[in-house]
Amino acid sequence: MPWIQWEGRAYWLVFVGAFMAVAVWESYRPALALSVREERRWSRHAVIAAVGFVMSAGLYRVTPVFAAAAVAGSKFGLLNKAWLPVAARWILAVAALDLVRYGVHVAHHAVPLLWRVHQVHHSDPDLDASTGARFHPIELIVTQGAYLAAIAACAPPVGAVLLTELLFCFQSFFSHANSTLPARVEKALRLLWVTPDMHRIHHSDQRREQRSNFGDLFPLWDRIFRTYVAAPIAGIEGMRPGLEGFQNDRSLDVSFMLRLPFRRAPE
Repeated sequence: MPWIQWEGRAYWLVFVGAFMAVAVWESYRPALALSVREERRWSRHAVIAAVGFVMSAGLYRVTPVFAAAAVAGSKFGLLNKAWLPVAARWILAVAALDLVRYGVHVAHHAVPLLWRVHQVHHSDPDLDASTGARFHPIELIVTQGAYLAAIAACAPPVGAVLLTELLFCFQSFFSHANSTLPARVEKALRLLWVTPDMHRIHHSDQRREQRSNFGDLFPLWDRIFRTYVAAPIAGIEGMRPGLEGFQNDRSLDVSFMLRLPFRRAPE
């Protein structure tokens, strides 16, 4: 199928292109000074991302696009009904999959066992494009499982799933960018799309702010479910990212990231 043939090439093209573009943007318009050199951050986060990718791919052995193709003819699908206009199917598919990501993200903060895993992402002492790749392998497995289950239930258009995958890939780097948009652009864009300034609040070391701005692509869900926060209490420049007790160089060690969910308290 053509969508499946394009999936791998398109994904890695967006992955590399988005990361490099955001990295260049950060170098010209940084929001906050980093406490650790980019080279060390990037290398450590690349390793943890590779471990997670291998484990997730090895477990499921199926991609979201392949899964969508497999259930395209399901009689139980919610989004493959002939009476639904094609455009409506695509729009609803992208929105539904983003809502699933929002719900899974909220669960990672609300469920203690899931939070143990998700704190690996939040324990980054700084915030930049590479933070978008800093996830514990168990979190990737849980998130991918929920995502594949949603695809099986909804049977969304295969092309819409590919589009959503590419948007998530781009957004993982863009939303974590250590950079800011011009004020007017930020204000306008945030009405429709999660911006770096909006998501940066979610990475604050303040617990109240960590439990806000869960959205991945669209800020709509945060506004609907009242988890939206417009600005950190200390302001963007005064906000401190990370988790209390983990804001140190050791938080970038690969062994630390892999072991963190199984620890009782910060070192």
